Amino acid sequence: MAKSEETRSLIVTTAMRLFTENGYDRTTMRAIAAEAGVSVGNAYYYFSSKEQLIQGFYDEMAGQHLTAARALLDGRPGFADRLKAVLLCWLDVAEPYHRFGTQFFVNAADPESPLSPFSVDSSAAREASIGLMREVVDGSDVKLDPELRDQLPELLWLYQMGVVLFWVHDRSAGTKRSRLLVERSVPLLARLAALSRLRVFRPVSREIVDLIQELAKRD
Repeated sequence: MAKSEETRSLIVTTAMRLFTENGYDRTTMRAIAAEAGVSVGNAYYYFSSKEQLIQGFYDEMAGQHLTAARALLDGRPGFADRLKAVLLCWLDVAEPYHRFGTQFFVNAADPESPLSPFSVDSSAAREASIGLMREVVDGSDVKLDPELRDQLPELLWLYQMGVVLFWVHDRSAGTKRSRLLVERSVPLLARLAALSRLRVFRPVSREIVDLIQELAKRD
């Protein structure tokens, strides 16, 4: 890893720890720089604000998840098996940051905030996650309505956001309830997806596709 990437990663890791320990609002860029052992100017060279630090965290998390999840997809042709592996992998990668999740949720839940996973600022991490879901679908043996296949990765990402929201509020030991949610809901989603190929269910899947396309339009 290049020195600049090491420094950038160090700043992000330090910031996440301080956000968790002291709270997002009470942690300053000066404190992050001091704890990371870099100058304030150097910290601002990599990240112009705390919000950009969160974006750096999103990007690092997405990269870690992508690497770990891809290794689990090899030799798994079943759609439900692939999807479950990817989601449980996300819970594993995110586990060290669970306390931090509650810290930034209030800001991230604001649709106008750059910290929102739906914001333009979060587009890189969002597209990486949707791309991973596309790998889940394309590498599986699931038979789908062709029109639904194109939109399914984004639908699965939205489902993942629901899992993330549940995880943020999950206080069970080892986020056991979040894992149960994945284990029990993924097979149901797989069954619904498989039904889309049946002629009797195609009108419903086409309505879903139309709705997604309409919601995705920019004003």
